Amino acid sequence: MLMRTDPFREPDRLAQQFLDANGTWSRPAPMPLDAYRTGDEYVVCFDLPGVDPEALDIDVERNMLTVRAERRPRHQGDDVTWELAERPLGVFSRQIVLSDRLDPEGIGADYEAGVLTLRIPIAEKAKPRRIAIGHRDERKQLGA
Repeated sequence: MLMRTDPFREPDRLAQQFLDANGTWSRPAPMPLDAYRTGDEYVVCFDLPGVDPEALDIDVERNMLTVRAERRPRHQGDDVTWELAERPLGVFSRQIVLSDRLDPEGIGADYEAGVLTLRIPIAEKAKPRRIAIGHRDERKQLGA
């Protein structure tokens, strides 16, 4: 049997159990994320350890990006007796509003070592661009 040695974690565990940290399809639990910009793209990383890549769902509708994941129990059956279960199971979801400066058509996704990484490119129309300045004499020549 596994024994817990940290008495200060017990209140946290009880509170989490009371608040039902395990998500359901009607009330998914949130998932932690990091987001940053590098060059011409935004990178969003979601921590999803133990989630099968087949249980991931990424949607974009209009400007709303939705990531859903489901973590299922790995060991089930009559011969399994659980001694300790702290890792949350169930459905996790997170929604991010994408600004019109981003290109939802170019989103790329990778899943490695329990981290889902989305790369969202900045739209061409939002990138800085140089505007050429013509001379008044050149305009007259073109129109003449």
